Amino acid sequence: MEHLVRCFFAVRGPSGRPDPGAISARPETRWSAVRTAGKTSVLIILASTALFCSAQQSAKNTNARPNEALAARGRYIVEGVARCEQCHTPRDASGNPDSSQKLEGAPVWLKSAELTENWPTQAPRLAGNPPGTDEEMVRLLTTGVWKDGKYLRQPMPQFRMTSEDAEAVVAYLKSLSPGTK
Repeated sequence: MEHLVRCFFAVRGPSGRPDPGAISARPETRWSAVRTAGKTSVLIILASTALFCSAQQSAKNTNARPNEALAARGRYIVEGVARCEQCHTPRDASGNPDSSQKLEGAPVWLKSAELTENWPTQAPRLAGNPPGTDEEMVRLLTTGVWKDGKYLRQPMPQFRMTSEDAEAVVAYLKSLSPGTK
């Protein structure tokens, strides 16, 4: 114990290292060092606790970010690549997609150049609650096959997305607020 005390209260020698042979003779200097060491220990403990809590909070935020990132990727695919709103959003009087009813389902405005039996007249609502389970929607977007085992009718494109892209699209569609339809 005496060795620890000597090292703790040691006076620094010419090399800058503690000189265990020389101990400060003044008691007030020793107790000042003890008080400083105590305050330093408390600060280290508080800083460590703050870092630990910050790391835990960061981990929680990181868990939420993948869903946000997935939905953002889905938005990019839906709006920028697949252009789903062209058929699944109602049109205003000027023929433009009505953004207040985005992906709420709409009459199919595209007509076949040739007389085609079984041409769809209505595109389903996609916003908030897509018309199939997550697995059914992913299967549709990766294979073009719907839950009844049949390919979708034209004009719906037969997408061959990757599973990751299809899951991103589903995450985005589910992140939208469904309308009152």
